[in-house]
Amino acid sequence: MKPVTRTIETGHILYEGTLLDHVDEALFAPVRTSSADAGRGTTLFFAHAGLQLVLRHFHRGGLPARILADRYFWTGLTGSRPWREWHLLAMLHALGLPVPRPVAARVVRRGIFYRGDLVTERLPARPLSTHLARQALPAATWRAIGACIRRFHDVGAFHADLNAHNILLADDGRVFVIDFDRGELRAPGPWHEANLRRLRRSFEKLRSHNADFAFDDAVWQELLAGYADRSPDEAPRNPGNGFRPSPE
Repeated sequence: MKPVTRTIETGHILYEGTLLDHVDEALFAPVRTSSADAGRGTTLFFAHAGLQLVLRHFHRGGLPARILADRYFWTGLTGSRPWREWHLLAMLHALGLPVPRPVAARVVRRGIFYRGDLVTERLPARPLSTHLARQALPAATWRAIGACIRRFHDVGAFHADLNAHNILLADDGRVFVIDFDRGELRAPGPWHEANLRRLRRSFEKLRSHNADFAFDDAVWQELLAGYADRSPDEAPRNPGNGFRPSPE
């Protein structure tokens, strides 16, 4: 990958130089082709330079959102959430993991605060939550989901919000993971099990709102079987315990 950083009047832009020759602020104000709810705010889908892209604006959740909305305290460019997620995705993509390829990031600074955006390539898949709201999935698919999660854990890729919305499933059975905001690479530890527990809670929450949501303990056991049985030759190279992606 070829990360290129530009300083603009309002802040900074980072983009993938092998995909785009030039990026300015127009990229972050696209004419959308469609949109989808993304938990905190809206994700926009659009086309640019022959690419199918996704724009996500960073927005706070929980109680801080009532006061700060989409503003974050400035602690430096490399510590900003768009910068960190862009570089983490770049590393995971280089390792062959099923994540969206990062395209561009923007940080707009004003005083002690900043706002941020991230553009990635659009994946040919839909959220797992959408699939399960419509139909049950075969055991093999649940095992593939478990094996996919295991691949991330094997390289120490921590996902801060692993849930049924952030796992995507393609019609051909491929599994992807998105939204690595606040993610990082960590040494192995109890967070593996915590990640899985968080995922199960998200399934159970969705089922509590929809009695037809296709999740139960039997399919969860299939997911765990896939997590445990993933073939070692599927594991990408581990970049090292506790390693964090370089911000530059």
